[in-house]
Amino acid sequence: MDLPASLQAAVTGFLLGLGLIVAIGAQNAFVLRQGLLRRHVLVVTTLCALSDAVLIAAGVAGLGGLVARSPTLLTVATLGGAAFLLAYGLLAARRALRPARLTAAEVGEAGLGRVVAATLAFTFLNPHVYLDTVVLVGSLSARYVGEARFAFALGAMTASFLWFYSLGFGARLLAPLFARPAAWRVLDGLIACVMVAIALSLLNAWRTG
Repeated sequence: MDLPASLQAAVTGFLLGLGLIVAIGAQNAFVLRQGLLRRHVLVVTTLCALSDAVLIAAGVAGLGGLVARSPTLLTVATLGGAAFLLAYGLLAARRALRPARLTAAEVGEAGLGRVVAATLAFTFLNPHVYLDTVVLVGSLSARYVGEARFAFALGAMTASFLWFYSLGFGARLLAPLFARPAAWRVLDGLIACVMVAIALSLLNAWRTG
């Protein structure tokens, strides 16, 4: 039996959204680290998911085409995002050289304001976020009309909420492993590599684009 058009659209949107965000990227690495430290996890995961929802809604509403046609906007986002990722990558590399260990005393030490600012930066200073949510999801939503288009967007938003909450709160299952400084050295080393690699890829794409 065929599924209703709106349900088919919702499933398609969900799978697309999940496929776009389930990858080792700057935002996911940050959420994972906050989850391991158990620092403002609900705030971080909710901000990430809500930000995705806002960008998806904007893309479905037609902003995707506007962003794709604005070289200036893409250039500003690319250079700003690359600078931020390089800076955070260097900080992660420094942490890897002097690893800590996860203890109960560390929980809640980071200021909420700094965590919120970092979360928003990882979301809105990353050009890939706009390309994935606003441009790609927005463009693909054009094939649907009416309720089906709304369902497609809702499916993609649901994928974001499911992924970020699972990543943030599921990370605590790895806490015993990260009680050892060597584990933090590996994680921060990987985070540094990911951040720098993404930053360099953004700069290369901007230079050759």
